[in-house]
Amino acid sequence: MNTKKIIQKLQQKYPNKTIIKNDEINPTEILCEVDPPSEHSEYSIAISVIDKSKPHKHNITTETYKIINGTLSLHVGEKAIMMNTGDKYVVSPGTIHWAEGKETWIECQATPAWTLKDHILIQ
Repeated sequence: MNTKKIIQKLQQKYPNKTIIKNDEINPTEILCEVDPPSEHSEYSIAISVIDKSKPHKHNITTETYKIINGTLSLHVGEKAIMMNTGDKYVVSPGTIHWAEGKETWIECQATPAWTLKDHILIQ
């Protein structure tokens, strides 16, 4: 993952927005809070650039993944869903999921807004 290039593109497209790397040393997902949870509790929107996200679930939040650019293998429970630019998929609360791509850009809308407390990593 070309971290520097991705961060520059995110900063250009979404100036003054918070950018988060899932791992400071070797990130496999970079996230930009476009419409952050701090602004409202009903929903949040983030742009993620994904090589591989970590398996996790949400007990409350519903997430809608929309592919902006590239292809993504979205692992939902026991199945893998191949997604292409323009495709959408809704992940229901309680469902273990993660994604694999190659610098794949996605929009992720969370309803209600994403919270760290409701982001449960699965080992």
